[in-house]
Amino acid sequence: MSLAATARTLLDLHRAPELLTVVNVWDSISATVVSDLPGTTALATASHSIAASRGYEDGENIPLAEMIEEVRRIVAATTLPVSTDLEGGYGDAAETVRRAIGVGVVGANVEDQLRPLGEAAAQVEAIMRAAAAEGVPDFVLNARTDAFVKGADAPLQVALERGRAYLDAGAPVVFVPGRLDEEQVATLVDAFGPQRLTLIGLPGTPPLARLQELGVARVSYGPLSQRVALTALAELVESVQAGGGVPDGTRPLN
Repeated sequence: MSLAATARTLLDLHRAPELLTVVNVWDSISATVVSDLPGTTALATASHSIAASRGYEDGENIPLAEMIEEVRRIVAATTLPVSTDLEGGYGDAAETVRRAIGVGVVGANVEDQLRPLGEAAAQVEAIMRAAAAEGVPDFVLNARTDAFVKGADAPLQVALERGRAYLDAGAPVVFVPGRLDEEQVATLVDAFGPQRLTLIGLPGTPPLARLQELGVARVSYGPLSQRVALTALAELVESVQAGGGVPDGTRPLN
């Protein structure tokens, strides 16, 4: 499919009443494993995980060229739509999105980092203009507000105000990461409309079935998927050191 058609597919997955779940990937082999599993309909990268796999701290410390190259490899490993985490946009979010589209990406998370609201909304507009200019008008910008993760005063109210502004600026969905309870999720869905809110699946988050009932569009898992994989690796080391070996049921790689 063309990038425009792939982006429309990803947007349709967000708009469907069925909750879209994406277990985040960080390299070509994790992308292959996840995309090959039945039920996987889209992939999303985790910037923290990509940076960690290359020896960098999170927070735009990995050079943009390295990040984009890893994303290119991920896109090449799958036929599914790929959304990528671009942190705060590396100083020029619209240009960074343009570069990501150039390697086949059709959606992105971009953080507001609690910049002044007018500036953050203008960034959303610029991203969507850049995507349209690249021939991808349905680019799935997952406009992230850091109201909860950065501990804003009255974070729910801040998320509501910012989320509405980003939707008005053209973002199709708004990402509100944090440990939200059911009442907070319902409030955000009521304000944004159904299938406009995306969340991260932290321990303690309401069950996926309930989030679907509430009208959430998508749940992703950020760096947690890499932590799960590395926990399994650490447990293998502990088993070997204790005289054991590879666990029964370990799956072969294709």
